[in-house]
Amino acid sequence: MQGNSQQQAYDRGITIFSPDGRLYQVEYAREAVSRGTASVGVRTSEGVVLAANRRVRSPLMERSSVEKLHKIDEHVGIASAGHVADARQLIDFARRRAQTERLRYSEPIPIETLTKSVTDHIQEYTQTGGARPFGVALLVGGIYDGEPRLFETDPSGTPYEWKATAVGGDREELQETLEAGYSEDIGLEDGIELAVEALVSANEDLEPGNVELSTIDADTESFETLSTDEVETYFTDIEGETDE
Repeated sequence: MQGNSQQQAYDRGITIFSPDGRLYQVEYAREAVSRGTASVGVRTSEGVVLAANRRVRSPLMERSSVEKLHKIDEHVGIASAGHVADARQLIDFARRRAQTERLRYSEPIPIETLTKSVTDHIQEYTQTGGARPFGVALLVGGIYDGEPRLFETDPSGTPYEWKATAVGGDREELQETLEAGYSEDIGLEDGIELAVEALVSANEDLEPGNVELSTIDADTESFETLSTDEVETYFTDIEGETDE
């Protein structure tokens, strides 16, 4: 009984390490991420691709109200997995940080600088009493000075840079598909196909209307969202390749 009481104390205390050096609340936040629908990011030689599976719980729900891809500035976007409300708070923080950079220095914020600002904010909630960690992981993708960059944020407040990665449910399966199909010289079109293929590999019943796709082109340095019809063409291409 005494052991269970100690365990519960570490569970409740966000600022308390367990004897084996763990922060249970951060681990629970990671579990919340793994229960969310997947988001995928692919860095290519021509830009960055962000894709997400947006789960619509009812046919009565407006699909457009379920947002998992967000434009932060002209040159950067974010995909999320986990608690939607937590994601919205971090999206708003990132947008304010990006606009502050433009107003203060009259130039776009570097992708790495933005990511580290967000993760610094996330990390504060792992050592503050009376708060809890953010139950969400983000993929921050964008172009700065002509160079595509892709980062992941973790509920612990740690940033990671990737060539291609996934967050949310079925991550291991998604990573296998990304690792098998990725190459250093992959272009933007191939990157979109790879992202869609990864999402479909984890959910064969996935429909085009439940997929969000956005790109940040290296030449224009602009965030663009694909329409449902455009997304459907990539599904058709993947089905055609499978039939062959």
